[in-house]
Amino acid sequence: GGQGFYVRGGGPDQNLVLLDEAVVYNAAHLFGFFSVFNSDAVKSVNLIKGGMPANFGGRMSSVLEVNMNEGNYKRLSVKGGLGVISSRITVEGPLKKDKGSFMVSGRRTYIDVLMKAFINDTSPFAGSSYFFYDLNLKMNYKLGKKDRIYLSGYYGKDEFSFADPEGDFNADMPWGNGIAALRWNHLFSNKLFMNVTGTFTDYQFSFGSEQDEFRFKLKSGIQDLSGKVDFTYFPDPRNKIKFGAHYTFHTFTPTSVSASQEDVVFDTGLAQQLKSHETAAYILDEFDLSEKWRFNVGLRYSTFSHVGPFTRYVKGNISTPDTTIQYEKGDLIQFYHGLEPRISMRYMLPDNSSIKAGYSYNYQYVHLTSLSAVSLPTDIWFPTTNIAKPQIGWQGSVGYFRNFKENKYETSVEVYYKDMRNLIEYKEGALPSDNENDNTDN
Repeated sequence: GGQGFYVRGGGPDQNLVLLDEAVVYNAAHLFGFFSVFNSDAVKSVNLIKGGMPANFGGRMSSVLEVNMNEGNYKRLSVKGGLGVISSRITVEGPLKKDKGSFMVSGRRTYIDVLMKAFINDTSPFAGSSYFFYDLNLKMNYKLGKKDRIYLSGYYGKDEFSFADPEGDFNADMPWGNGIAALRWNHLFSNKLFMNVTGTFTDYQFSFGSEQDEFRFKLKSGIQDLSGKVDFTYFPDPRNKIKFGAHYTFHTFTPTSVSASQEDVVFDTGLAQQLKSHETAAYILDEFDLSEKWRFNVGLRYSTFSHVGPFTRYVKGNISTPDTTIQYEKGDLIQFYHGLEPRISMRYMLPDNSSIKAGYSYNYQYVHLTSLSAVSLPTDIWFPTTNIAKPQIGWQGSVGYFRNFKENKYETSVEVYYKDMRNLIEYKEGALPSDNENDNTDN
């Protein structure tokens, strides 16, 4: 029932999950039992867990790169499936034959319908319900021999609710992702091409409860607006150079609490938002020294700026009073930056086997932490601030890889060493408070 996945001692927040180059913050449905990725809509999946190349960053443990199907250029087709828990349908076809295509895929569970049929009215679970749904969309079009555009979209949501008629208590807990990506691919020549990508990510989580006319709601969320440009250059068949720059504007709402009773709305203050700019520039060179030796050498430079508007509440003690620092819109509160060197190599052995080794140094400017005092999936994403430092980690690994049955199966034995710094968590016994006169990182 745990959400996310764990790679080499890292947490779920340390995996960079990308869907058509847009960041996915919540990668699971049904408390971890279902992936958010509908297999009918997926074209390819690539997992990198050692020796992360320099074109990826912002996370310390792994990269999970998922690309959606582009649709059928020739004819319209429909496929789907009926299951005990969920059903799905996918429609794909040409926008214009041999020039453009589309794909639309949807999925929904009906656990909520089954629960009503099998749970009688006297059961304590009679008022409980759960379902999720998601929708994938992708379109692409050839503007000419050298230009193509891609538009991708995803929206998925989980809805969990519980009601106890006897105790006059009910609770609901919705959470989900919304993603949009627009990409332009341009071919300058047979040796140089460019991708320009704009993405939007919206993750929202909330928990609401009501008992005896008293209503309580806890909300949390992230919005990312990103742009990046990537170039790939092939000087010769044995050499590939990639370079580019990425930018993301983050808006975090770690916790927002509201409460009311009948017609009375309690003053819990305005939800505090944390805004920040994250940038990165990189260059890497992947080259073959011979048929046996391949190297990937890269360098990434990343920056993170926590900016206003923001109110910092500085807690005093017996001898000093509490103080407040007010930052206006655009004011720089804290700036972090660092170089991230990356190197990996592969040496081919006979009989489809190889030795691989890698080293990567990473900065991570976002955190995921749980309120341990609350028995709910209240994992809260939180940015780096002047109190919460960026996570810093490095990993070295070496391993033996062997493929079987014409590369259908890959086996490996690896050893690695990993060092992680500045991991954060809530103080023991911490509870979500109102939005008044305090900061989450206090």
